[in-house]
Amino acid sequence: MKFQTIIVGGGLAGLTAGLALQKKGVSCAIISSGENALHFSSGTFSGDCPEEIVPLFEEAHITLKGDPSKDSWRLTPSGSMQKVRLAFEDITLYSSQKISASNVLIANPEGFIDFPTSFIADGLSQQGISCKVKTFSLPCLKTLRESPSEMRSVGIAKKLDGCIEEVAERLRGLLEGEDLLILPQVFGLASPEPVRALRTALPVEIAFLGTMPPSVPGIRVQLQLKKAFERAGGTFLMGDTAVSAEIADGTVRLIRTKNLDSHILTADNYILASGTFFSKGLSSSMEKISEPLFGLDIDCPSERTEWYSEDFFAPQPYMAAGVVTDKDFHPLKDGAPISNLYAVGSILAGEKNAGMALTSTFKVIKKIAL
Repeated sequence: MKFQTIIVGGGLAGLTAGLALQKKGVSCAIISSGENALHFSSGTFSGDCPEEIVPLFEEAHITLKGDPSKDSWRLTPSGSMQKVRLAFEDITLYSSQKISASNVLIANPEGFIDFPTSFIADGLSQQGISCKVKTFSLPCLKTLRESPSEMRSVGIAKKLDGCIEEVAERLRGLLEGEDLLILPQVFGLASPEPVRALRTALPVEIAFLGTMPPSVPGIRVQLQLKKAFERAGGTFLMGDTAVSAEIADGTVRLIRTKNLDSHILTADNYILASGTFFSKGLSSSMEKISEPLFGLDIDCPSERTEWYSEDFFAPQPYMAAGVVTDKDFHPLKDGAPISNLYAVGSILAGEKNAGMALTSTFKVIKKIAL
C-alpha cells in the first residue's frame, strides 16, 4: 500500500501530524499499536506550544483552554500547583499559584482507590484551605464495586456518564457551603458533555483532578483525534505494530507490520512518533538503550550506572534518552541522516513534555507539506 506519508505511532504527536497533513491534502497512514502517552495524560500541555494546535484541535471538536505562549496554573492530585500552557476543557486553570477557594469539598466515588484524596487535602491544608473529604455512591456503581479490578477510572466513567443528573443530585446533597468541589477525572469518556452538565447543574466551582491511569480525558481526546483523522481521509491501522523497515541509500524504502503480513507499506516520507519505553519506541537491555525499528543513533549515557540518579525524586537521566536528529528532524543512523524519515515527540532526545512534542510535530508538518 502506498501513501504520501506513513506515521509510526498513534499518540499525541502521531495523530496531530496525521490530522494536520490530511487537512493539507497529504495522504497518511498511522500505525498504532494501542496504548500511548495520552492514556496517562493529565489533560494539560506544558512548555511552549505552537499556536496552530488550538484551531486544529477545534476542528476535531476538542476545546483547549489557556494561552500557547503564556503560563497558567493547574491544581494537581498532590494538592500543589503546576505551571502549564494549555489544557483540555475539563481542567480548571488559574492565573496564579494560589487558588481563590477557602472551603473545599473533595468528593470521590465510594470504593475508588485510584484518586489520592488525602494527598489533595494535605496539600491544600498546607495552603491554609479548609478541606472535607466525602464519598458518594450510586446504584449504577454497585456491580463495579463487587470487583476491585473493575473499579477503575474508565469503568466508572462508562457508568456515571449515563446518569449525570443522579450524580449532580447526590453531589448537591454533599455540599455544605463550600466554594470549590474537587472531583476525580471519571466523567466524559466519549464526550465532554457530562463535564459541562455537572458544571451547569451544581452551584459551585468544580475542579476535576487526575487519577491513576488510564486517563479518561486522555482516552477521549485520542478517540476524537482518531475520528477527525479518519474523517479527513486518513488510514488508521489500529492494533498493528511496525516490525521492520528497509533503508537503502539514506532513505526508507518500506515498512512491514505485524498484521499486514506479506503486504508492505511505502511512502514518500515517514514520521517516527513512537514514543519512548512504555509504547516501545525505545527498548533497553542491560548494555544499552536502542530504537528497535530503524536502529537509529541514540543519545543516552554510555554507562548503565549513569542512567539513573540515586535520588528517587530527582530527574532520571534515562528519561531524556532518545534519537539523534539533524536540524531538520531527520534521525541519524551511523552518523548519517535518513532523508525521508522524521522524528517527532518524545522519541527525541532531551526534555519530554507535550509542548515539545507538538512543536517538533508542527515543524515537520511544514517541511512535508511545502
